Amino acid sequence: MTRLFVVAHASTHATEQARFPCDEPISDRGRRELGRFAVPVVDRWVCAPERRAVDTVHSFGAPAEIDSALRELDYGRWCGAAMGDVPEGELAMWLTEPAAAPHGGESVEDLIRRVGTWLAAQDDGYERVGVVTHPAVVRAATVCALDAPAASFRRVDVGPLDVVRLYGGPGRWTLRPNRFAR
Repeated sequence: MTRLFVVAHASTHATEQARFPCDEPISDRGRRELGRFAVPVVDRWVCAPERRAVDTVHSFGAPAEIDSALRELDYGRWCGAAMGDVPEGELAMWLTEPAAAPHGGESVEDLIRRVGTWLAAQDDGYERVGVVTHPAVVRAATVCALDAPAASFRRVDVGPLDVVRLYGGPGRWTLRPNRFAR
């Protein structure tokens, strides 16, 4: 049974300011959060290619394999924009229709498919794998593990350094609540 510890990266200026993220480092707040984070004990680490994910896993003092399947949701032209700067109709469409991509990037359904494909390939025997990625990817992994509809993506709340633990393997994931202190 594979055990995945799926960790959302530490805070960035974008998460602190409710902006759609671009490739940015973790913030001072993120570094403070990491000082209080109980790092899961794993056999190996895998992380998304963006700087904030790499910074987070490097703070654990562990090497990590970069996996582009764990990359951030592509927010298209909204990258760096505050929620209030996005046209109201476009934002409403994106928040209510999982197949919509009014920003010209990736839809939530596209993200869920990508993450589902990645999860289907995770069959590492009895290995414990730490995964550092983005809140949207953690949400997508949760939706996939529960075999929930794409519309439930918005009902999963993931913040900086939240951890979702998944046990099992392709087609048979079980979600376990987070027991790590911060």
